[in-house]
Amino acid sequence: MKVTVSRKAHFNAAHRLYRKDWSMEKNDLVFGKCNNPNYHGHNYELIVSVTGEIDQETGFVMDVKILSDLIKEHIENAFDHKNLNVDVPDFADLNPTAENIAVVIWNKLRNHIKTALDLEVVLYETPRNFVTYKGN
Repeated sequence: MKVTVSRKAHFNAAHRLYRKDWSMEKNDLVFGKCNNPNYHGHNYELIVSVTGEIDQETGFVMDVKILSDLIKEHIENAFDHKNLNVDVPDFADLNPTAENIAVVIWNKLRNHIKTALDLEVVLYETPRNFVTYKGN
């Protein structure tokens, strides 16, 4: 019997979508206003879900307090009120699109969650735009 437990989190961050190896004109064509050289920000909503068998001893798939602490330590502390392009080393050579941010978050958390448990990250960049990553 598999069950999914989820934890919702929030962080605010700025970013700029662009490629250093492209001209400003090509960046503008592909990324539009998101290529603003002065950056722009989002109020990101994050949902991290863990799916697995219920532990018969504890009754948990995973202790949600532990999941909350992992998100706080590895995601919120690293991303909140940061410029992703400038302040977060994961994006030094990676365009901080919502898709790439979700994958980075998944990778940061995966090492801290039992491999027998499935991990899913849903990242809302706006209330209507979101991405989901479940690993490869």
